[in-house]
Amino acid sequence: MTNAADIPDAPPSELLYKRRIGLRSALTELWRHREIVRTLAERDFRARYKQALLGAGWAIVTPVVLMLVFTVVFKRVAKIDTDPVPYALYAYLGLLPWTFFSSSLNLGGLSLVSNNALLSKLYCPREVFPLAGIAVSALDAVIATSVLGVLFAAYGYAPRSTSYWVPLILLIQLAFTVGVTLFISGVFVYFRDLRQALPMILQLGLLATPVAWPIETIPEGARIAYAIVNPLGPVIDGYRRAVLYGKSPQWSLLVPAAVVAVVWLVAGYLLLKRLETRLADVA
Repeated sequence: MTNAADIPDAPPSELLYKRRIGLRSALTELWRHREIVRTLAERDFRARYKQALLGAGWAIVTPVVLMLVFTVVFKRVAKIDTDPVPYALYAYLGLLPWTFFSSSLNLGGLSLVSNNALLSKLYCPREVFPLAGIAVSALDAVIATSVLGVLFAAYGYAPRSTSYWVPLILLIQLAFTVGVTLFISGVFVYFRDLRQALPMILQLGLLATPVAWPIETIPEGARIAYAIVNPLGPVIDGYRRAVLYGKSPQWSLLVPAAVVAVVWLVAGYLLLKRLETRLADVA
């Protein structure tokens, strides 16, 4: 971690968290620099799959391989019952939001550190870098979603009419993902060791999130607390209930998850804006 005393002409550390943030002016400035987000996302997407034999097809490989592993381990060994929904379809629908979340943290969370050369040369809101990483992850998720259509056709299973809840659930997922990504992108600049811990944290998070197993596995009395700690759980459950089972989301879980997601979004954005004046010096 870099101390303020190590940076020439750095502002006093006690002023670091007292910077006033005009939310309206900050969002207006971000909108004016939206083309930078597009340019950075396009650059990163091209570099990500440059000279790769499968190209953008790698966006499909990870969730498909995990789906196959989960089908063997959880369906055949752990005997998880998802009837009448085929387990492969059940698991893949859970993997899509998780893969988007973990990829956003990997790309967006490390974006300020990996673009440190640009931070001191380019004037722009610093949030454009993590947002570009999230945009790349979103494009990967769109590509990976194509496999979902193949699975529906292969199993002869159609999305249910309650799929109209998907846009609302998607908004909650985006709010949580963007908030956490903005938060850790600023924190990682100051606490470098956390970058090494991120892969391990995501691996544990995959097992602790109802991607391969139903949220009903959690004791009923602990589900609301779980929704507050991990909003992705109710989000994934909401997708499954709406798309696969023809049911409404569990509002008792999704509403607390939505509140926590908004808190993460606001807190992540405000923290990054408060830290951004020193990011170029520290990164």
